[in-house]
Amino acid sequence: MRVKGGFKSHRRHKKILQAVKGYRLTRSKLYRVAKQAYLHAGSYAFAGRRLRRRDMRRLWIQRLNAALRQHGLTYSRFIPMLTKAGVTLNRKSLAQLGTHDSETFNKVLEVVNK
Repeated sequence: MRVKGGFKSHRRHKKILQAVKGYRLTRSKLYRVAKQAYLHAGSYAFAGRRLRRRDMRRLWIQRLNAALRQHGLTYSRFIPMLTKAGVTLNRKSLAQLGTHDSETFNKVLEVVNK
């Protein structure tokens, strides 16, 4: 007797079609097309998470540079001074200090300028 595996296939198809609900045209209706769309979406999402980290770092550097220019410094001069002073704050926290907490940012600048 032949085993067709209908239950498992049906369940697998339902899972993919449920995941691609809201996609356009046949990408949300036909299993074969939906599976391709699902796999591509997964790879784009993976790459997008990497790109988001890159974009955020660029944003932090821009904000930090803007805050430093108000004090007569540039980002490219500030970072070597920071490492020489032994300050281990990252760009994210420095950008937050520069935009939201100017008193603490001024103290960091004092430590770096010594």
